[in-house]
Amino acid sequence: MDDTGTVVAFWVLAVITVGSALAVGAVRNLIHAVVFLIISFVGVAGLYITLSADFVAITQVLIYVGAVSVLFLFAIVLTPGGSRGNAETFLRLPALLLTGLVAATLIYVAVDTDWAISDRAGFQETASVIGEALLDKYVLPFEIASVLLLVSMLGAIILVRPENPSEAEE
Repeated sequence: MDDTGTVVAFWVLAVITVGSALAVGAVRNLIHAVVFLIISFVGVAGLYITLSADFVAITQVLIYVGAVSVLFLFAIVLTPGGSRGNAETFLRLPALLLTGLVAATLIYVAVDTDWAISDRAGFQETASVIGEALLDKYVLPFEIASVLLLVSMLGAIILVRPENPSEAEE
């Protein structure tokens, strides 16, 4: 991030991302929360672009903005419920304490880390390096994650399947 335009874009995207992430927890309407979450996901993708991580930015848009956000919207719309707002809960104080602890840890790591910029590679180089790492050094964790995702997807299908086949026809 040598030029002024990249630095300005980084800070503008950072403010938008953090602001929309805070709005996710602050709004009461679940649909509005998902919209702010989508804005936050797009902001993170923009941050990746300013940091020359093109492959990760495209992955962020495809997976989080494209798939996860649509999944959240479908889950909210298709779930029957009397109220779409967030109700008060007794877990608010522990959640705030946990959030403060995580934020303090992130701030400590951000301040303590040496953020030296290495040689920047383009999309082609980044994608090939990530592909080689996934199929060489990290092949076992990659395969375990894929099996875990497959098992969780099958479990979700089994959980929502009606017990009696006649129930599905009604």
